[in-house]
Amino acid sequence: MEAIHLSGRQRLGNQAAKATCFLLLLSTCTVGCDSKKDPTFDEPTASKLRITFWTPFSGGDGQFMAELIQQYNNENKDHVKIEQINNNSGDYYTKLSTAIVTEEAPDIAIVHSAKYSQYAPAGFLTDLNALAIEAGVHWDDFNQTILQSTLADNKHLGIPLDTHLEVMYYNKDWLRLAGLLDEKEKPIMASGEAGYLEFLEKIRASVPSNVTPLAEPNVRIDSFWIWYSFYNQMNQDGGRFYTDDGKEAAIDNPSALKSLEFVNSLYTKKLILPNINDQIQSFVKGTAATLISGVWGTGTFEQASDLHFGVTKIPQIYDHPASWGDSHTFSLPYHEKPDKQKQLAALKFANWVAAHGASWAKAGHIPAVKNAVASEEFQKLKYRPDYASAADDVKYFPNQPRQGTINDEIVREFEKMMAGQITPQEVLQNAQKIINTNLQIQQNTIAK
Repeated sequence: MEAIHLSGRQRLGNQAAKATCFLLLLSTCTVGCDSKKDPTFDEPTASKLRITFWTPFSGGDGQFMAELIQQYNNENKDHVKIEQINNNSGDYYTKLSTAIVTEEAPDIAIVHSAKYSQYAPAGFLTDLNALAIEAGVHWDDFNQTILQSTLADNKHLGIPLDTHLEVMYYNKDWLRLAGLLDEKEKPIMASGEAGYLEFLEKIRASVPSNVTPLAEPNVRIDSFWIWYSFYNQMNQDGGRFYTDDGKEAAIDNPSALKSLEFVNSLYTKKLILPNINDQIQSFVKGTAATLISGVWGTGTFEQASDLHFGVTKIPQIYDHPASWGDSHTFSLPYHEKPDKQKQLAALKFANWVAAHGASWAKAGHIPAVKNAVASEEFQKLKYRPDYASAADDVKYFPNQPRQGTINDEIVREFEKMMAGQITPQEVLQNAQKIINTNLQIQQNTIAK
């Protein structure tokens, strides 16, 4: 494999460069992590090629992946055994970064698309352009919107497994009471700000006072995701964080303000009841008529026997559909002396799992492989086909190495807004400063 460079100058194999990369990544991670070997894995015999596979999955996600791995281990004719090592999701990237720097990385790992902006410049991921051809990967098989999130400098750095994005869940009983369900039990809602507000206000007028028309917390990142979804629906400056050259902030603009004022109004108008800590449980318990959250909630809601719910794409408030999202991808962590046999075996496994995306979709995610979405297995699933087309409209956060830190700092400004301490305009003014400060930190780090 070609030597990987940091900032186009230093070899990653150099210890100083490794330390620099690691410190940069630590700025967006927390420390400490536990990992567990998948209990379904049988120790391979000497004749088996053992592939280590790191994931951050838990709960249903972990179980669905374990079942796919077991099926692959039983069916593949290449004498390959995949060993899933599941890690604490909160500290997963700290451990993975450390493992790459210390040459202890797994053969293959799950990497979110959002992490590519950090991992690609650091040279932490293997270029798959040539390897994928040998492994039989056909990039045309994938949804091109999702696939685009795995590219950097025209290099494929991962095989996309899915997209997981924002959707709208709705309680059929409460919407029926409000006269907002059609004959197919789909929500009746006009587009635009006025249409969505009227929808929520009709719910409020019809349901008990302890039922929130929309369930969202006033802390953490949820309102930020909703704002980013609506902001990306705008033709003018939609989703814009930076100037075209990426050197300055451009988030303080009329479109960002309009969409943020709208999101804030959902709270100030009490269409989102105050002090909701766990919106998922609010929906499960029936004290929420609607919920905008990620597709990963689908599996949880299916387990609630008394909950009659539906799910659809998030409302279109502005010019075109758009929803925040991210993707799980299979990537090959960098090794100074890669084992090509293992690389090809790992990619064949990843391609197989992606092709079996209908099984993975049981976790709620939308498969990245187009044929998996079109398959009878997927189309027979409940709920998932109702929002599958949203994969064409998914909007990822900008490809900026400090984006994670920037998001965290802006979320704290959102929380101040929700508490009534600052206005939406002040949020964006502060966000502008946050972005420019982080860009300067990045430039100073590169200069050193």
